Amino acid sequence: MLRSILRTAATAAKSHPTTSDILIPAAIAAPSKLSSFRTFAKGPHPNKPNFRPDMKPDNAATGAKGAESLNKDLRARALKEDEKDESLNIGPNGRPLFTSAASISQLTKKDTCTYLKFRREELESVLPEGLSNGMLKEFGDSMRDALLIRQSFLDLRDNFRSIVDPTMQSNAKGHKARKQVVLDGPVSCGKSIALAMLVHWARDEGWLVLYVPKGREWTHGGFFYKNPKTGLWDTPVQAANILQDFLKYNKDHLQKLPCKIFEPIPLGEGAGVGWMKGADVVQIPEDYTLLDLVQVGLSSTHAAVGVVVRLREELSLVKDVPVLIAVDQYNSWFTFSEYEEPVTVRSCRPIHAKELATVNAFRSMIHDNMMVGAFSHSTAVGKLRKDLPGVPADARINFPRYSVDEAAVVCHYYLRQRLIQREAFTEENWKKIYYLSHGNGAEMRWLVPFMR
Repeated sequence: MLRSILRTAATAAKSHPTTSDILIPAAIAAPSKLSSFRTFAKGPHPNKPNFRPDMKPDNAATGAKGAESLNKDLRARALKEDEKDESLNIGPNGRPLFTSAASISQLTKKDTCTYLKFRREELESVLPEGLSNGMLKEFGDSMRDALLIRQSFLDLRDNFRSIVDPTMQSNAKGHKARKQVVLDGPVSCGKSIALAMLVHWARDEGWLVLYVPKGREWTHGGFFYKNPKTGLWDTPVQAANILQDFLKYNKDHLQKLPCKIFEPIPLGEGAGVGWMKGADVVQIPEDYTLLDLVQVGLSSTHAAVGVVVRLREELSLVKDVPVLIAVDQYNSWFTFSEYEEPVTVRSCRPIHAKELATVNAFRSMIHDNMMVGAFSHSTAVGKLRKDLPGVPADARINFPRYSVDEAAVVCHYYLRQRLIQREAFTEENWKKIYYLSHGNGAEMRWLVPFMR
C-alpha cells in the first residue's frame, strides 16, 4: 500500500508541473521520510536507523553512551548510599571484605583474601610514573580504588623485605631470598598490579626505586642513532623520558646521594640535532650528587643516553638506602625493537632490544642488586625461551591466577560494588564464571555482570 501511495504521488507530480502550490497530505509526506531512512540504511552505514522522531539516525551511538552514563550515575549514587550499611562489607564465610590495615607494610597473612582501600591522589603521588592498565581498569569497573591482597604478593614483598632485614626471614622450609625475580604467568593473572604494589611498599619504606611501568616504550618511538664509540644504538628521546620519570618521586633521595664515579660521560648524537661541535664528553665534578647527574642528562639531549648508562652504574654503588629496580613488560627487552638498520637499498635489519644502550645497561640480572621484572603477555612479544640470557636460572616465579578462595572474595566484592545483581548471585553461579574464565581476573570482571 505504501508503494501505491508513492506511485500515485509521483504520477501526480509528472502530470501537474506546478504542484508547488499544492499541499501534500501528511499521509504521503511521512512515508517519503521513512523512505529516505531506508536509503540511508542501505548506504555505506550498515547500522540500523533509529526511527524515533526525537532522535536522528546519526545520534543513535550518542544515545547509547548517554544511557550508559546514566546507568553509571545511578550506580554511583546507590554505592554512595551503600557506604552507610556496614552489613554489606561481609565476604564469604562471614569474613570482612576490607582489611583494617592502614598500609601495605602492615599487611600480614591474616589479611589475605581481603581488599585494601587506596586514595587515588596518594596512589598517583607514590606512583607518578603511571598506574598500570590493569589497576585502572579494576578501579573503573568496580568504582572503588581497592585491590585484593593475595598471598602471592605478600610472598613477593616479604622476599625483598627479608633481604634488607634478615630478621624478617621466613621460617618456611626451603625458602631462599632472591635478589633478582622475574614474574611470569598467564595473561591477566595480576603481575603488573603486584609489581606496582611492591613499588608502593618499597617507597613507603623509604627505598630508592627506579620503576619502569612500560618497558616496551624503551624500544619503540623517537630517534635512534648508532654510536660508533660503543657500537650500540642511542635513543635520546627515551633516555630523557627515563630520567624525567626517575626524578618524579626520587628527587629527595638523589640530592642526598653523592656521585662515586667521576669519569667523563661521552656525548652522543642529540635528538634530531646531530653531534655537538667542539666537545665529545661532559665532565662530572667531585661534588656532584645523583640529582646533579640526572640534571646533566635532562639539560643536554647529547648527554641523555650516557647519563642513563652512568646512572645504572651509580645505583649499584648506593649503600645508604636500599635500591630496587622494577621493570614491567620486561619481556620486551628480549625481543626485537621497533627500529631497523638499512642493510641494502631494498632491505633492513631489525635491531634487537639488547643493542640499545639504555636496555643493555639495565636488562641484565647478573649482579648483586635487587631487581624485579614482570612479563606482560598482553604486549604480544612472542614466546621466549626458558633460560633467558643475563637472568639467573632460579629467578623466574610463576604468578598464579585466582584460586577458588580468591575468586569467592572477588565475586562477593563485585556484588558489593553492584557489578552483579543480588538476586542472581549464588555460589553455583560464581563458580561457573570462575571455571569458565580459568581464574582470569579480567575475564571474571567482564563476565560477572552477565550472571543471571
